[in-house]
Amino acid sequence: MFDRMFNGDLPLQATDVAARWDSLYNFLVWLSVFFFVLVVGGMIYFAFKYKNRPGLKPKYITGNHTLEAIWIAVPTVLLMVIFAWGYSVYHDMTQAPSDAYEVRVIGKQWLWQFQYDNGKTTIGELYVPMNKPVKLIMTSEDVLHSFFVPNFRIKQDVVPGMYTSVWFEAKLPGKHQIFCTEYCGGSHSGMLAQVIALDEKQWEDWNAGKKLGPIPVAGRELTEADLTSAAQAEAPKPLAEQGKTLFETKGCVACHSIDGSQKPGPTLKGVFGSKIELADGTTITADENYLRESIEKPQAKIVKGFQPIMPTFQGLMSETELNALIAYIKSLK
Repeated sequence: MFDRMFNGDLPLQATDVAARWDSLYNFLVWLSVFFFVLVVGGMIYFAFKYKNRPGLKPKYITGNHTLEAIWIAVPTVLLMVIFAWGYSVYHDMTQAPSDAYEVRVIGKQWLWQFQYDNGKTTIGELYVPMNKPVKLIMTSEDVLHSFFVPNFRIKQDVVPGMYTSVWFEAKLPGKHQIFCTEYCGGSHSGMLAQVIALDEKQWEDWNAGKKLGPIPVAGRELTEADLTSAAQAEAPKPLAEQGKTLFETKGCVACHSIDGSQKPGPTLKGVFGSKIELADGTTITADENYLRESIEKPQAKIVKGFQPIMPTFQGLMSETELNALIAYIKSLK
């Protein structure tokens, strides 16, 4: 029961650091339980033992140097053990090995962008090799963000105007959830991404530009849903459906609604073919060229009532992806 209480709800241990942090966490929990029982149990015991009774007069104690020395020495030793243990884990997780594979990370409202040494750039998906140290060199284009992977037990602030770093070595294959844990604006909760840990063969295929097979969530076997999804991805899909997938995976959903509801960016419901009033007072028709320019050069024409916060996707999407995304936006009536 207690093992489930203290361990059952923790995320997967997908790195060696995660296992070490969990050991320290469990030590602190059980140490707290021990002293809680000791102190509260002692209070209850003494409350009954020395409760007021006729004719009973407790002995008055003026001091006990041995007892005082014990309750100073024991907590001091325990605190030093906790400090040394915690510092050891912290030191190891902040000092990346010299041969670590480096990935550049850019936080933006409200997405994560990843740049690799081979020239590739991805949004919302961080591809890494298993059993090899990976160092993330991170910065922000706008406000303070915080990069957190629960399965890896790593978290690091991502600060505009400077670089911060963190490293890990993935031990479990599959998809691991990434969160932003520093409130960064209206769509903070939608600033999600995934670490996709690949085995040696998958990593070679990904670097060579080959198509990967279905990848499960870490710690889980491939399910029928995974296989069905992969089969659907390989089968030809209508262009608008391809665009819908891009709309979700590229992070557009964090800022633009498709049902007319208010978000940090303009809603895309019925936008195609409509008249758009811009911040400079002019009006423009939302045709294909306007949509493309808004994706690649979002600061060129700012919609009235909205802030120029959208990052550029120029060079981050192929022509086929642009066509699919625009086709999806056109379908939003």
